[in-house]
Amino acid sequence: MRENIDGHFLLIGLMAYPIRHSLSPKMQNILYSKLDVPYVYLAFEVTQDKLEDAVKGMRALGLRGSAVSMPNKQLVCQFLDKLTPAVEMIGACNTISNDDGVLTGYNTDGMGYMRSLKEAGVDVIGKKMTLIGAGGAASAIAVQAALDGVKELAIFNQKDDCYDKIVEIAKRINEKTKCKATVYDLADQDQLRKALSGSTVLCNATGVGMKPLEGQSLITDPSMLRKELVVSDCIYSPRKTKLLEIAESQGCKTLNGIGMMLWQGHAQIKIWTGQDAPIDYVKEKMGFND
Repeated sequence: MRENIDGHFLLIGLMAYPIRHSLSPKMQNILYSKLDVPYVYLAFEVTQDKLEDAVKGMRALGLRGSAVSMPNKQLVCQFLDKLTPAVEMIGACNTISNDDGVLTGYNTDGMGYMRSLKEAGVDVIGKKMTLIGAGGAASAIAVQAALDGVKELAIFNQKDDCYDKIVEIAKRINEKTKCKATVYDLADQDQLRKALSGSTVLCNATGVGMKPLEGQSLITDPSMLRKELVVSDCIYSPRKTKLLEIAESQGCKTLNGIGMMLWQGHAQIKIWTGQDAPIDYVKEKMGFND
């Protein structure tokens, strides 16, 4: 608990619904204390119908910034003054910086995922990645992977409301980067098997594997996962999803979503403070080294 909070401290928010389960407030406040910067990070349950008012409140109260999570990542873009090129491609924002009343939207989800691969010693640059999902996290990962230099993206999703959106994002990736992105129906298991056979990394960017879908996996046939494949999951609770259990049984290197969560937070703190947060320190304090 920080004991030096005074009138010079500024507030950083987290606007989402639901959000009380998030580890981000604990993580960020540990790091602000370690860095000795005058910020406090609090979670606010903000539904879409209250989002515009919440952004106006940011301006009125002078919040330094805010994180944004589901279901607000797409809607919030229309209430901001500036968007980074990545946010324009993704169509979703998870980080707002308030610079003298000018609100700029960033997306650090993809940054966090790519940095987590690098820190784990996984090199996917110039190689192929298979991505499952079409929501905000999947879109951010796809765009950042393309911008960072992944050569080919095979994106799979069921034909739901998000399918056309990820098709459009793949089109932007193909037009604006050197990456070749192709979207497939997740029901086409033969195509999924083919994509995985030539991929360096598989990333699950869906909620399948966490509550209320805990114990489920979109990959059910272990033979799809050769041991050379790195299998990653954006989910961090539970730490070992059903997908990661299956991958481990095949001898694959596996990564859960803790690294992505930590490194996207690192990118946010860099935006808000200009400082590099000590990720090893917070991993120890939060028990992520266990």
